[in-house]
Amino acid sequence: MKMQTLALIGMVTTAVGGVAWVFLYPLLSGERKAEQRRASVARTEPVAARSAGRVQRSRREQVEESLKDLEVKKQKSPPLHIKIQQAGLSWSKNQFLMIAAGLGFFAFAIAFVLSGALLPALAAGFSAGCGMPLWLLSFLKKRREKKFLNALPDAVDVIVRGIKAGLPLADSLKVIANDSPEPVKSEFRTIIETQAIGMPLGEACAKLYERMPLPEANFFGIVISIQQKAGGNLSETLGNLSRVLRDRKKMKGKIQAMSMEAKASASIIGSLPIAVGALVWLTSPNYIELLWTTDLGRMMLLGCATWMAIGVFVMKQMINFDF
Repeated sequence: MKMQTLALIGMVTTAVGGVAWVFLYPLLSGERKAEQRRASVARTEPVAARSAGRVQRSRREQVEESLKDLEVKKQKSPPLHIKIQQAGLSWSKNQFLMIAAGLGFFAFAIAFVLSGALLPALAAGFSAGCGMPLWLLSFLKKRREKKFLNALPDAVDVIVRGIKAGLPLADSLKVIANDSPEPVKSEFRTIIETQAIGMPLGEACAKLYERMPLPEANFFGIVISIQQKAGGNLSETLGNLSRVLRDRKKMKGKIQAMSMEAKASASIIGSLPIAVGALVWLTSPNYIELLWTTDLGRMMLLGCATWMAIGVFVMKQMINFDF
């Protein structure tokens, strides 16, 4: 009986202690207040998250709008006066057309005097009047773009150092416009002059892609345009852009080195028939003259020239890498 009484007392004591632990310990230890604080924080977090999300969405929308505005330019072929400007020439459109017409007439006159046939003279005049000026613009444009790419990373580094030193962005651009080599010097001077007449600096930098249609120039315009609209650490962003430009330059050099063997092979294959034909004509002119003195020979020459042009085009597409 005594043992039963002790067991009952122990069970009651344990039950009372458990109830006291459950209800009194949170109040005495402060866990209830901590739970209340966590609940209040949990109620305020969604509001802060929603406001931060709205700010982030607003910034993202500004970035997307800038990218869309700048990417529209890629879909349009530039007019003739823009092509002349991209080549670095100071000619007007009328001057270019007059020079092209003069070259065409001069080539037509020389071909007509030498051959006495109207059709070959017209072909020579058309090639000299239309093909040669456009080829000249393309050649000058590529040469100017190559010089621009070589000097652009150094110009971006100058902007980064100027901003870190406390100079405004416009003053850093003026330093480049005064001290950088051509064509970076003239392009950044155009940006400063465009900004001076009232255009925002972001739009003035974005227009660099119209005069210099390169991905690197587009990158620079996008960075400045986004920074002007959304803000941010411009020196850090331009520093990253400088590293990207130098990495792209290194990658382009590696690609050119790796593709030189294929380019040399394509050049040899493309020039081999012409070289062999010239050697045969020098050694045995009567043997090969049948190709251009007979109708069958001229048809064969036309077919060979067509297939050779197709082969050269295919090889050019295989060894040119766009990245």
